[in-house]
Parts: sequence; C-alpha cells; structure tokens
Amino acid sequence: MTWKEYFTSSIGKKLVMAFTGLFLILFLIVHATINGMIFFDDNGEMFNYYAHFFSHNWIIRIMEVGLFVGLILHAVQGLMLTFQNQSKRPVKYAVNPGNATSKWYSRSMGILGSLLLIFLIIHLRHFWIGTKASLYITGEEHNLFEEMKIVFSELWVVVFYSVGVISLCWHLIHGFKSAFQSIGINSPKYNGMIQTVGIAYSLIICFAFLMMPVALHLGWIQ
Repeated sequence: MTWKEYFTSSIGKKLVMAFTGLFLILFLIVHATINGMIFFDDNGEMFNYYAHFFSHNWIIRIMEVGLFVGLILHAVQGLMLTFQNQSKRPVKYAVNPGNATSKWYSRSMGILGSLLLIFLIIHLRHFWIGTKASLYITGEEHNLFEEMKIVFSELWVVVFYSVGVISLCWHLIHGFKSAFQSIGINSPKYNGMIQTVGIAYSLIICFAFLMMPVALHLGWIQ
C-alpha cells in the first residue's frame, strides 16, 4: 500500500482526524485562556494586550496557517468519513439499536461537525476578519474587546454562539476519546481515565466559551 493509498483509506482518514483533532484541542486551551482575560474586568486592557501580541507575533502567525490547514483537513476528512460510512450502508437497519450500541452524539458527528463549520465561518466573520484587516490593510490599532461588546450586544448572536458552543461540547466529548483510540491508545486500563479527562476538558472549555458572550451581553463585564 502506497502512502497516498494509506492516507486515503479509512484508517488514514481516521489518523488525520485524530492528529488534527488533538492539535485543535490544544489550540482551544490557548484560545479560551486569552479570551478568558476579559473577566479581569479592566475594560479589556489585558485581553487587548495579549490579543495584539498574538496577532502581531510572526511565530504565532505561522502557526495560524497550520491551524487553518488543520481545520480544513479535519472538516474535509470528517465529511468524507461520514459519506463513506453512509455509502457502505445505503439501506438502514429495520431495527435501530439506538443508544444500545452508541451515544447519540457519537452517531451524529457529521451533523455536529456541519453545525460547527457554520459556526466557525460566522465566528471568523465577526472577529478574525476585522483583526486581519487592521493588521494588513488599514494599519490601525484594533480594539477587539470593544468589538466583542458590540457583537454580543445582540441577543440573537448570543443565542447562536450558545448553540455553537453546546455543539462543540458534544463534538469534543466524543472526539477526545476517539482521537486517542485512533492513534492506538485503546486499553481498558486507560479508556476510563481518558473519557473522564475528555468530559472534564469539554465541559470546562465550553463553559468558559459560553460565559463570555453571556457575561458581555448581560453587562457583567464592562
């Protein structure tokens, strides 16, 4: 089997999904930490400082390219695996075993992934484009904290982000454990611990992301 055949096979796709997923899991920790600085309630001073540092540091900007490549690979491979699995079973079983064999979010990764893709596009439209326009086009200082306050002043945006973060939470709960299984860490000795860590990670990260738009919308942070 050639490298091309291997990485286009089901196993190869799952490995790509696993490694890009783990990379994105690490990124979310950094992203939540920086965004969480709005809770210092200092009119966004510390948050804007670190947001400016990360957007102007050339090492981070190179890593950002890797992040986008990872996101695209993760989304494409996820959709390909979903279509591949569906094509192998064109006729559904007469009796659906439901939760007897798997969790609902495990069976709905394609739907959750599609919701997250839509969420990501709108999220980039709200915050990433304005930052990059200031960096590369206008050269003006960009106050990302004030932009967050404006965006999350709209109730529908807060609701939309809440739905997106909840979808992310379910996606992570399944994806965290699956990523380790795909790279070969699949043992009764460790599976329980990995699942517990994955659930805790998913809940903590997503709660942090969820509280940001809610806190800004309700005026808890000025």
